[in-house]
Amino acid sequence: MVVSLIVLLIGALLTPRILAYFLTYTLRLVGHYLQHKTKARREAIWSRVKTEDIQAQVDQAGQKKTEDDGWEKIEGYAVRSAENGGSLTDEDWEGIIGFFHPFCNAGGGGERVLWAAIRATQIRWPKALCVVYSGDHEIDRQSMVERVKERFHISLHPPTLLFMYLSLRHLVLPSTWPRFTLLGQSLGSIPLAYDAFSLLVPDIFIDTMGYSFSVALCHFLFPLIPTAAYVHYPTISTDMLSSLDDETGTRGMNSGAGVGLRGSLKRRYWHLFARLYGWTGSKIDLVMCNSSWTRGHISALWNSKNKANLTSFASVVYPPCAVEELEAKVQVSLDSEKDREPLILYIAQFRPEKNHALILRAFARYIHSLPSNKSDKLPFLVLIGSVRAATADETHIYNLRLLAHELHIRDQVTFICDAPFTLIEDHLRRSSVGANGMWNEHFGIGVVEYQAAGLIPVVHDSGGPKLDIVVPYNGQPTGFHAGNEEQYAEAFREALSMPENERFQMRLRGREVAKRFTEEQFAKRWVAEMEELVQMQVVRRGHQPVA
Repeated sequence: MVVSLIVLLIGALLTPRILAYFLTYTLRLVGHYLQHKTKARREAIWSRVKTEDIQAQVDQAGQKKTEDDGWEKIEGYAVRSAENGGSLTDEDWEGIIGFFHPFCNAGGGGERVLWAAIRATQIRWPKALCVVYSGDHEIDRQSMVERVKERFHISLHPPTLLFMYLSLRHLVLPSTWPRFTLLGQSLGSIPLAYDAFSLLVPDIFIDTMGYSFSVALCHFLFPLIPTAAYVHYPTISTDMLSSLDDETGTRGMNSGAGVGLRGSLKRRYWHLFARLYGWTGSKIDLVMCNSSWTRGHISALWNSKNKANLTSFASVVYPPCAVEELEAKVQVSLDSEKDREPLILYIAQFRPEKNHALILRAFARYIHSLPSNKSDKLPFLVLIGSVRAATADETHIYNLRLLAHELHIRDQVTFICDAPFTLIEDHLRRSSVGANGMWNEHFGIGVVEYQAAGLIPVVHDSGGPKLDIVVPYNGQPTGFHAGNEEQYAEAFREALSMPENERFQMRLRGREVAKRFTEEQFAKRWVAEMEELVQMQVVRRGHQPVA
């Protein structure tokens, strides 16, 4: 009897480990199956890529100087990093780098990061193949390359860029999961990642949209494949958890939602999800964050080893912004002040979390507070952003238009969807104030563009805009922070009524701060991180991948 009890006890203790071992072994078998299944496609792709690349080199021989200029900026940094003790990998490295970005045609800041990262990778490792796993079936490679050039002024090299089209993207749409949306989307990214690997298994896998569950799947299927994540914002954060108890209604879409039985269940659900999210994140080899705010929250959730030095766990790689281009095209001088109009510009994707409604209400409060006999030109609000086709974005912007009508400011507000960069430049040149309304905006590329173009930023008193961008320069302010409708309205009034010289000096200070967020700075930091991944891949494989 005693022996039986001992056997049962030992069995109970070992069962979880046995099950874990069995599951791990099964997933690795599945990984081997996927690699074998996609081997022929991989070989065919490499053959076609090399043929296209040779032809492209012949066709683009006249553009060599432009290519070399871009190379020098990135290669020079790589050499310096090696001299300082870093490892310098061979520029002839041939491998497939998979970028998991199901919505690559969205046209927002996240997509600018994707394309700038691919461009920097193509320059640093010209023989590598960049594969984008996307659900945007409606656009082909050439159309996307042209769109990226038009929207972001980023030139990609088509022969070493490939799109793999996913068929299960609906599994990560919020509309698919009306209940338990966070968990549903995260779990949905698992079969979506499997869909990607069944098309082509990469040598390095990078998530650039925030699907940590997909990277965890890669970790278990292919333990030798280095994984990375560029995190724009945590799927869940301690701030989100604390917002459930907020009574002001200004801390996001779930502000004050922790009341009652439903609120208590939501709180418990979020805490459980945070633990699961942290577990998946801890499986990622290399983590990059777009701001110090994001790194702080990601480290709190993903840093399972509790490293005291946050930089050893995750690095901050500020996203690329069109700083140099805007500085060259938009003049900021006392003479250019006469070309500025009383325009308030808000550049952000048309999604609920961007809180366009707050900006509309604040603008209405400001407009209605102006004297009725005011002889000066009335201020104008311009909202520019992308709208994802066949999603809730289309309904959202329709509701925003209705709100503008209800607030009696329809004639003073303009909505512009999916604007080309040339049109954005024109508005940046003419506008005086740049607005940002999102609570805990992870970074705020639009805010940097405001500063680079000389606009006075009025941003939410939280997140990246507060901590990283609209910060003092030489002890002097570079913009305004606001937390509610009244504060925004007052900030609009102050920004538009400042004395000309004071306003001009603030514009200049903002431009100096924006220099930290150039495309060149991003490329240098991105390549430094990628070198770690390439070196990791070479070491794990014991040799470079055979094309």
